[in-house]
Amino acid sequence: MTADKTPPNPSPETPETPETTDAAPPAGSAAATSASSLAWARRRGSVSRFWRQYRTHRAGLIGLAGLAVIALIALTSPLFIGGDVQSVTDAPGTALESPSGEFPLGTDQFGRSLLGLLIWGARISLVVGLLAAALSVAIGTLVGIVAGHFGGWFATVVMRITDWFLVMPALVLAIVLATVMSRSIWTVILAIGVTSWPTTARLVRAQTIAVESRPYIERARALGGGHGHVMTRHVLPNVMPLVLAQTTLGISTAILTEATLAFLGLGDPSVVSWGGMLQDAREAGAVSSGHWWYLAPPGIAIALVALAFTLCGRAIEAVLNPKLGVSR
Repeated sequence: MTADKTPPNPSPETPETPETTDAAPPAGSAAATSASSLAWARRRGSVSRFWRQYRTHRAGLIGLAGLAVIALIALTSPLFIGGDVQSVTDAPGTALESPSGEFPLGTDQFGRSLLGLLIWGARISLVVGLLAAALSVAIGTLVGIVAGHFGGWFATVVMRITDWFLVMPALVLAIVLATVMSRSIWTVILAIGVTSWPTTARLVRAQTIAVESRPYIERARALGGGHGHVMTRHVLPNVMPLVLAQTTLGISTAILTEATLAFLGLGDPSVVSWGGMLQDAREAGAVSSGHWWYLAPPGIAIALVALAFTLCGRAIEAVLNPKLGVSR
């Protein structure tokens, strides 16, 4: 017999796995990136929806356009008005000139151009209004969230202090602070900010109590969320629309208060503001002598800015809370 010389079947070769040069990104990193992208997409969608609804309010658009023009003039004023516009020794005109081609709004008692002073003073009035309103709303938001979150005797004490500030005239408290402290812009900002926060605090506290009664707050606490987590991650984002609207409305009040303090002689005499211009007009006897061009421009500017911020604030409130029924 012939021996079978057929070679045994070789075992199938295992294909070699090619070496991977680039490591795959960790799953956690990809998930975090996806979550961040989703969060930003939602924010962009919210902003887009807000703007679409805001554009339907004609009064809000008018106020926003007016604020944009005033802010642009204030920011670019150093480009076409020199810093010597408030110089008394180098005044270009004579005292109390009526409006003319050279001086469209006339001159003050020192011969300075009122148009230049009006434009230059817009910077101080807007900065004081914005910073004072931001400080006031920040204090009110902090007090309101803390009082609404903890409750109990602590909230009772805090709200009684808030009620005391609320019943006291804010202007009187601001005058007291501006009198006992040094006369500067920062003193005015501090005096307005620390006396006008109670309304925001009460509104934010009521909203905080409503938010913390929702089921997802209980779930967050059950999962181990502490006080700081609940207040910053859940309560604060839900009260921010209210805070934004309150800030917009508070800026006009802050500008009016700053003008009042400057008119009473409690502002910084080294800077030009609209309220300071009214104070200078009063001291120069513009009311009794009939120099209307000295009084009218700063007064009209204050009224227009306050009106513009109020229109924007009401439009924001109507968008964020349609139940208010604010007309368009």
